[in-house]
Amino acid sequence: MDHFNYHGGELCAEDVPLSRIAAAVGTPVYVYSAATLTRHFGLFRQALDWTDHLVCFAVKANSNLAVLKLMGDLGAGMDVVSGGEYARAKAAGVPGDRIVFSGVGKTVAEMRQAIEGGIRQFNIESEPEMRALSALAASMGATVPVAIRVNPDVDAKTHEKIATGKSENKFGIPIARAREVYAEAASLPGLRVVGVDVHIGSQLTDLEPYRAAYAKVAELTRALRADGHAITRLDLGGGLGIPYRRDNNAPPLPIEYGQVIRETVGDLGCEIEIEPGRNIVGNAGILLSEVIYLKQGEGRDFLIVDAAMNDLARPAMYGAHHDIVPVREPAVGAPVRPFDVVGPVCESGDTFQKGAHLPDMAAGDLIAFRSAGAYGAVMASEYNSRPLVPEVLVSGDHFAVIRARPTFEEMLARDSIPEWL
Repeated sequence: MDHFNYHGGELCAEDVPLSRIAAAVGTPVYVYSAATLTRHFGLFRQALDWTDHLVCFAVKANSNLAVLKLMGDLGAGMDVVSGGEYARAKAAGVPGDRIVFSGVGKTVAEMRQAIEGGIRQFNIESEPEMRALSALAASMGATVPVAIRVNPDVDAKTHEKIATGKSENKFGIPIARAREVYAEAASLPGLRVVGVDVHIGSQLTDLEPYRAAYAKVAELTRALRADGHAITRLDLGGGLGIPYRRDNNAPPLPIEYGQVIRETVGDLGCEIEIEPGRNIVGNAGILLSEVIYLKQGEGRDFLIVDAAMNDLARPAMYGAHHDIVPVREPAVGAPVRPFDVVGPVCESGDTFQKGAHLPDMAAGDLIAFRSAGAYGAVMASEYNSRPLVPEVLVSGDHFAVIRARPTFEEMLARDSIPEWL
């Protein structure tokens, strides 16, 4: 469910017509619904209300400060994977004791930043990282909580570029070696082992891979406790999918996901951490765009819009689908025909969808790319020297620009020409 619906013949974000935002801010523009964000976060808390838990928003899905502030004010923790994301979480007012630092390539500078600023735990991905963190923490006179990310070699049955739990992936320590790695962690200064971490991928639409992975985590937890480790937390990752296609069967609900957690690890008495991102913010955002031209091709018509692959990279990068809908509501029974919806970037890959069934469109008409709140703005670039797309947050009948579109002058000012040129 989201809060983008037709009212009075026009697609609205909550109670704000999208044409009003386009007129005020220009296009392309990302638009987020605060009501949808709030509702989706609440569903995950409800799914885990049977145990102590912390829902950590995956900052990589959408790192706008306003979104993070909204999440933090609701009680969310933050899952960060870089020093920049850590800085954003802190700038949004999230305390360090609600921030989990994940990621395979943490630098010493990033570790220091988190130790000095406060951290709930580091999720360790490798033995070299573990030793580097130990040496740094000891040199700072600190002891930091850690969980070790194990790779359970479970196929998440998702896109190969967002699968993270198979043995061939770069993430985590093979679960078969976990006990020896935990033994080393317990012997190192500056580290306090508190939990087990696992994350098997993103956009999962089947709960069975979770069940298989969490069963392995439960078995490992019992073995680690037998070895003398005080395992009090389980970080079970995120990755629950969203319905990118409205005409397909919906993915599992958070409450069903929470039941799998309860059935597999609920008897261990551990605090549960999860790291949803896409499932909270994906359907809470759209990308609003304007038609520039309708071009007739050989056997196909092209709808050329002002959004491009630099604004929304997922179709070009993953072959991802986003439902495309007109902002002006079509009449009941209005005829539709296929369009190839493309952007203005000089790449054939700048194609959002081939054969999208839309009513007759004309230059100046507005369209919306649904389910664009996650991995949209955060992956945007200035390719072709196109300014970064702005972002807007809607709440009820009002909206605010939460990231402005930079001017050409602001873009150029970041470059410098050496004196010798």
